Formats: sequence, C-alpha cells, structure tokens
Amino acid sequence: MLAALLLAAAPVLAQQAAPAGDPKEAHKKIAMCEGCHGIPGYRTAYPEVYHVPKLGGQSAVYLTNALNAYKAGQRKHPSMRGIAASLSDKDIADLAAYYAEGHR
Repeated sequence: MLAALLLAAAPVLAQQAAPAGDPKEAHKKIAMCEGCHGIPGYRTAYPEVYHVPKLGGQSAVYLTNALNAYKAGQRKHPSMRGIAASLSDKDIADLAAYYAEGHR
C-alpha cells in the first residue's frame, strides 16, 4: 500500500522539485521552438502531416509536463523527442514560463 502511494505521489513530488522558470532566459533558447511553433497554422510533414500547436498561452505546468514526457519517451513525435532530450530541467522551466506568458 505504501509503495503504491509513493508511486502515485512521485510525479507530484518531481513537479515540486522542478526549478522556477525565468521567461527572460528563454529568449536565448526559443530558436529551436520558433522554427515550427512560431509559424501560425504550420503543419509538419514528418513523420506524418501534423498540425503544430501554438505554445503561447499554454500553462507552464502543461508545457513542462509535455516536454518531460517527450524527454522520457512517453510522447512519440521524433522531432520533439530529440529536442526535449537536449533540454535541461532549467531550460524546460524557462521555456514553459516564457510561453505561459502568452508569447507566440
């Protein structure tokens, strides 16, 4: 029972330990995002036709969780997995804070 409780709490505990994001630092890191997410209505053709979502205005928690899921291989888009794998926890926090402010 205790093991199940600890497993259930692990994502919450990991979330709390994440560094605080600095949207000003994200300006140094957004180039890799803007190539796709910065183009309104953009669709990628790799590995299949896929509508690239707008990041600006998403919650920082959602963006952090999504990037961490790509990094862990829980989300499958190959380009995003590669990009997320290159990001530190601080990079993810900074990018999430930046886009949560509503930047495109």
